[in-house]
Amino acid sequence: MTADRIAAALARIEAAIARIDAVRDSAAGAEAKAASGSARVVELVNVHEKLREQVAESLRELDDLLAKLED
Repeated sequence: MTADRIAAALARIEAAIARIDAVRDSAAGAEAKAASGSARVVELVNVHEKLREQVAESLRELDDLLAKLED
């Protein structure tokens, strides 16, 4: 192999490595974003459940008040 062909082959290898690194970094960022999204969904589910319980309690109180008014 001549020096020019070796240099060209090394340049292609280095370019391929740079592309692999870019994809790896992009995938790592996507995984972090997905994990963050999953945590947000869990947080929203917890908030929803707490609000649902509060509404249920308020409805029970209203039912009690209406029952007392009917008596």
